[in-house]
Amino acid sequence: MKKNIFFLFVILFSFGAINYLKAQENEPILYYQMEPFDDSLFIKIQQQVFIDPPDPKAEIIVDLRDANNQTVSIKGALYPFLAFTPETRARIQTYPFKLNLQEMINYGSVFTRVFGKMRFGKIFAPPTLAQISSGYQYVNPFLQAFGGERFGIPLKNDIGLSMGFGTPYSGPLETNFLEMNFHILGFSGGIYSSVDALYDFKKDNTHNNLYVTTGFQLSYVIPFGNFLQVGYTDCSTKPTASQRDRWTKGDTLGYHAKILDKGYTNFEVRYPFSFLGSTRAKVYFGQYLGEWHAGFTGREMSLAGSTFDFRFDAMFKSDVRQPQYVLDVLVQKIFDSWAFSAFSLGPSVVLSQTNTGSFGVISIFGNMRLKIGTSL
Repeated sequence: MKKNIFFLFVILFSFGAINYLKAQENEPILYYQMEPFDDSLFIKIQQQVFIDPPDPKAEIIVDLRDANNQTVSIKGALYPFLAFTPETRARIQTYPFKLNLQEMINYGSVFTRVFGKMRFGKIFAPPTLAQISSGYQYVNPFLQAFGGERFGIPLKNDIGLSMGFGTPYSGPLETNFLEMNFHILGFSGGIYSSVDALYDFKKDNTHNNLYVTTGFQLSYVIPFGNFLQVGYTDCSTKPTASQRDRWTKGDTLGYHAKILDKGYTNFEVRYPFSFLGSTRAKVYFGQYLGEWHAGFTGREMSLAGSTFDFRFDAMFKSDVRQPQYVLDVLVQKIFDSWAFSAFSLGPSVVLSQTNTGSFGVISIFGNMRLKIGTSL
């Protein structure tokens, strides 16, 4: 019986996949969405109809079904196909990464449609020049509510500022950490402080939180590409007795919150690249505040017509806390107009040992990402 069910599943899957491939080979696609895998083309298309600033992840839908009324829809605004230059029209027609909006649906589509819409040839791509520069690596237009890469503002050449809520590795409602840094020629120096509002919503399972007062941090990106950063973090204000009492009230036997009251040497080894058409992504491994981390983060990845951010961090060893795992999935294209690509919303989860001793969710909250400017 199990073998019969397995073979039935294979037959349905194969039937749907063959139909999809035959349709792709024999019929021209005249009504389709362009997947955002070519930033330069997407920018060029928008510039030719005077969209400023252009969005490399804009939703572009092409309708060539009626020879007398061919259109291109950009973020819901309709433009005649003839508004573009002949060269651009040719590139639009021959664009290889199309989502067919006229595709036929059959019984096997339940299993095959998502796989058919994936473009595996664009899974990996090299990073941009700015992302492998030790002087410009901090420049980042994405400001996230909880954790994640720091929001970086370039002031002049490789001089700029960065800031972030939570640590680069923390999850929602995990810490009161807030930082601001100054960058020049690969060096950075800054201060951190505490904002209790960043964790006040959390009432249970606070035994694995990270608490800070105020302090400073220094770091340097080795100038042979953006692959190794070393640094040092120390506190300038020791926590008071009342703060310690408040922050440790959720501790249980064997589970203790981490209170930053001494200095730590930090490092991160990373490899930036583009994944699923992302504007920035990296895998990393390092030590921060006496805790070991490994993970992946990607911005504006595209898969089967959806654009989203994804982050996974594994804090697998700590001098105080239990191991924990942070997961963010933030979905773009929720709002209209300029917010179409500027905002991403979604859940953020922290998994670790709960206060009952079992493994589970110790924190879950909505997270938000705001994109200010364009990616380098």
